[in-house]
This record gives sequence, C-alpha cells and structure tokens, in this order.
Amino acid sequence: MMNLGIVGSGMIVKELMKTIHKLNFDKIYILGREQSKEKVEQLVGECHLTGSFYDYGKMLEADVDVIYIALPNHLHYDFARKAMDCKKHVIVEKPATVSAEELVELVELAEVRKLMLLEAVNIHYLPAFQALKEDLKELGEIKMVSLNYSQYSSRYDAFKQGTVLPAFDPHMAGGALMDINVYNVHAVMGLFGVPQYARYYANVERGIDTSGMMLCDYGTFKAVCIGAKDCKAPIVSTIQGNQAAIVIEKPVNQMTEYKILYNDGREVFRRFGQTEHRLYYEFAAFIRMMEEGDFERCRKMLKLSCEVSELMTRTRREEGIVFDGD
Repeated sequence: MMNLGIVGSGMIVKELMKTIHKLNFDKIYILGREQSKEKVEQLVGECHLTGSFYDYGKMLEADVDVIYIALPNHLHYDFARKAMDCKKHVIVEKPATVSAEELVELVELAEVRKLMLLEAVNIHYLPAFQALKEDLKELGEIKMVSLNYSQYSSRYDAFKQGTVLPAFDPHMAGGALMDINVYNVHAVMGLFGVPQYARYYANVERGIDTSGMMLCDYGTFKAVCIGAKDCKAPIVSTIQGNQAAIVIEKPVNQMTEYKILYNDGREVFRRFGQTEHRLYYEFAAFIRMMEEGDFERCRKMLKLSCEVSELMTRTRREEGIVFDGD
C-alpha cells in the first residue's frame, strides 16, 4: 500500500476523485492554497481523504510515497524537483514540463535518486487504445492519419474580453497545443514513433496559440493533429490505410470504442468494457510499476514523454510561441 499526496484541486483532480478509492492507496492527502481552503476542505470531506496541507514542505515531510502534481503547467518542474529531492516518486499531469530541457533534467534526477517519474497521459493505458494498436494491421499500409480535438472554451470568451486565464496565459505555458492537442501528439507518437519531420501551424493571439495543427511526415504517410479552443467541430479522428480505416468518434483520451471500415464495405464495431473511469487505468498502471519496481516500463514511457516534449517544444518555438521558461 502507498500513500498519495495530491498537489492541486482543479478539474482534473475532481475527475480523479471519481475513481480514487478504487485504487490501491492507503492514505490520500491533498495540498491546497489558503485562499481555497474552504473548497479544499469540502473536497476532503466529500471524498473521504486522509487530510490536507497548505504548505508543500510539510506535505513532503509527511508519510507520502508518491506526489501527483496537477497544477498549471509552468509549476510542474519546480514541484516535481522538490518532491524528488525529498525522495518521493512523482506523477505529473500532462504536459510534464514547459520544455524538453526541463523534462530531461527531471529524468536525470529521477535516475540519480532511483525514483519513478511518470507523465499522466491516460491514452496509453486505455483498453481501447491498446486494442487499436493491434488493429492497425487490419488497415494495410497506413496512408493518412487525422486526429481532431476541438472544443470551444468559455475561457476564450474571457480571453477576447481581456481576462487571461491559465489556459490562455503564455506566462503559465497555456495554449491549445499544451492543453488538448498534446493528447493527439501523444497518440500519434505512441502508435508510430517520432516523425521524420514535424511543423506546428497555429492561430496565435497575444502570444498564445488558441488553435493549431501539428503536421507530421512519416515518409510513407502523413499525420495531422488538430487542437482548438477557439472553435469547435464534430470530434472525429481517422487512421486510413489502403485496405481499411479506423474511425474514432471521441477525443482520443476518452476513447472507449471505434469502427473499422473495410474497403469491401464491411464494418466492424469495436467496443470495450471500460467500466472504470478513464483515469483509473493509468493510475492502476502507475501503482503496479511502483509496487513491482518496474523501472523498465517506467523508462519506456518516459522515453516517449521526452520525445513528445522535444517535438512540441521545438515546433511551438518555431511558430513563435515562447514561454517564460524558454
């Protein structure tokens, strides 16, 4: 059994609360800000957590084995480093860090400290995504890949009126790529590896990408990852081969099913009994890795995280999207 320290109390933490007690944690603490104390204490009571902290140093001194960092992007690096300096394993929300350089530093520290560092990108652990990897062989030669995650954000209305919230704040490493298109990039690279060439084309307003597309050239096929917070469209993603195509009608981080459409007119509907919350699968995998000391799997996932971070860091900088940490 392990003790978990949660850093943050935002939307993703509330999602985790829906499945947290199905996971193999003995004690669960949460760190909040004094300004949000009422909200944090309400969360502790409603979700039957072990307790709360309002000082990170005190949380790190407590009987916590692993820290889960769910803060705005620009804070990930500092909080993760402090946790590993106190010999805690770290799970950090996507994107793991603002830049590839920061992530490399954390990976090196984790190796020195003999600790696990994991990026919370749930796609790779979903039963549907695991099955999709196997079903790629049904498609023949891959020709085109298009992943789209576009949803209009109410925060964009505030942004247009001059109120900049974290999702659109360049000083907090926000933007469409870092917030939602990161899922598409992780999916493409989780399936096909590092592209031969990639370029990010974005709609940039006041220094931040409100929407954009990552174009990836794999030589024998092309892939596009579309992420938008300033407009919306039906969320449909396709992987097209010369024998069949796979159609996913949900964001890839929420996929529970997909269709295989064959050239001869056959259709196969693949639905998976994902009875658990979408965040359950990644945290169950993280717990298993830590309990079993599976550093091989941890390093494999970290390698992918580093490859994604390097590509995203380079291409957004080329597009003129620069963060304070750069």
